Amino acid sequence: MEQKIRRDRNMGSNLRRLRKARHISQEKLCAELQRRSCDIGRSTYAKYEAGELNIRASVLIELKKIYQCSYDDFFFGLDEKSESEQPNQNE
Repeated sequence: MEQKIRRDRNMGSNLRRLRKARHISQEKLCAELQRRSCDIGRSTYAKYEAGELNIRASVLIELKKIYQCSYDDFFFGLDEKSESEQPNQNE
């Protein structure tokens, strides 16, 4: 069962960036994921990009293969926000 989370713009932005860089529509991407045994529809994938649902590890694994990228590309920039929110220990 999919789990709802607070909106995470960075992960969604990364998913969208990777997809658009390869000029693939959400429909075509989902069709390819379904061919690879990932039961996912376009509306669910849109929620991943919007940060409204956690993405399953199995989907990330297949996306990595499709995009021929590293896992770092999916998580790019996620730690920057948390680091900038840390209180300065020198104060």
